[in-house]
Amino acid sequence: MSKVKLSDGSYMPIEMHRVSTVHPIRLIPVEDRVAALDEAGNCSYNLKSEDVFIDMLTDSGFNAMSDAQAGAFHLADFAYAGSESYYRMADKIREILGKERFVPVHQGRACEHMLAKAFVKPGDLIPTNFHFCTFQTQVRLLGGDLVEMLQEKGMVTGGEDGFKGDYDLEKLEKFLKETPLERVPMIRIEAGTNLIGGQPISMDNIIAVSEIAKRYGVRTLLDMSLVMDNLHFIKTRDAKRRDMTIREIIREMADAVDIIYFSGRKLGFARGGGICMNDEKDFLAVRALVSCYEGFPTFGGMSSAELEVMRVGFDDTMDADVVSQGPDFIEYMVEEFRKRGVPVVTPAGGLGCHLDADRFCEHLGRREFRAAALAAAIYIVSGVRCMERGLSSEKHEDSICPFELVRLAVPRRVYTISHINYVIDRVTWLYEHRGMIGAMRWEDESIETHLFTDYIRPVGDWREKLAAEYKKANLE
Repeated sequence: MSKVKLSDGSYMPIEMHRVSTVHPIRLIPVEDRVAALDEAGNCSYNLKSEDVFIDMLTDSGFNAMSDAQAGAFHLADFAYAGSESYYRMADKIREILGKERFVPVHQGRACEHMLAKAFVKPGDLIPTNFHFCTFQTQVRLLGGDLVEMLQEKGMVTGGEDGFKGDYDLEKLEKFLKETPLERVPMIRIEAGTNLIGGQPISMDNIIAVSEIAKRYGVRTLLDMSLVMDNLHFIKTRDAKRRDMTIREIIREMADAVDIIYFSGRKLGFARGGGICMNDEKDFLAVRALVSCYEGFPTFGGMSSAELEVMRVGFDDTMDADVVSQGPDFIEYMVEEFRKRGVPVVTPAGGLGCHLDADRFCEHLGRREFRAAALAAAIYIVSGVRCMERGLSSEKHEDSICPFELVRLAVPRRVYTISHINYVIDRVTWLYEHRGMIGAMRWEDESIETHLFTDYIRPVGDWREKLAAEYKKANLE
């Protein structure tokens, strides 16, 4: 159980663990937060962690380890070749995911690099329910492209459909009928769907995509980086699988696809990643690239200690209380924001609570960096670092998503409900003063292609005025 019913009839998520190691944090004065933003170019990614009070930029590599994981560090075999740590992790992959062949790499983006190099050639097209920017970049660098096939329900921030990450199956079937199959090296499935608010894909949809792929002889590729949250949603929203264990659900999902890749920074609570499959030819194609780009195939850019941590982390992931903590905290945030009228993506998804920056900052124009401005404003009034998803994180024309979001990520086992309530309070205060949030612009508008770490600058002195209004409220 990860929720408790209070005496007033409401529910509150509760941490199903004790804290034994702590890391001090500090809240710097609001004037210093404005100065920190200046130094960072008003980009959350560039803020120094020492200037951040609550870090909700991402959960990638920022989840807390269990006591068993900490102990696993001491089991590591640091042999360059043939490490026992690798074979123990490969056995765990076989046990949980049913895949016989495993390639470790240093993180999820390395998985994308290896897979693109192994299978993509110029002119290739890869169907996906929704793109992820780094995988899309890897494919385009090799002359291919992604074709998004998300159902229309996933393209709106509102609604209550529990599986907004589902494929449009008719669109996929039509695409495969009309496209030369030698141009389709794989069909990619993302579980859950990061850029539309961490929305999950249903098991039935995954199985249907797999069946279509088999009919056309195309391999399926599953991004499991966010699968922990997706597993929770399948268990709680899919009546057919409510009585299944987490192990049974993830095995059904894994059995439906040919290749799985994941970021261990999200799945397994370790700093690494991995690719696994059964097909020997595909395995050899990927493994041949590891020594060139990552390291030896039995450590793949990871420390052997991290392989041991990941192995134990996979077992932790099979615990329903561990899997549910992130989604339960996110659902709590979403519901509290809805009560207060703060616009959020619904239903609650995984990864984080996603604010709808278009509605939050509707007084700003579509090209005035609503999400980036909102993220900066949140930091000013709270010291909370979050992430924008919009104009400054990828080319606007690349995304079929017609909205900008600000993500308040929820790392697992890191923050308590008091931290969550603080964030809710400060964002609510900001929403009540949202008219003070002003526009942003690129610092160097002559650059044709911007990175998400590039500097942006405020138009006018709205940040200073917001800081003064916040200070006048005597909230710190």
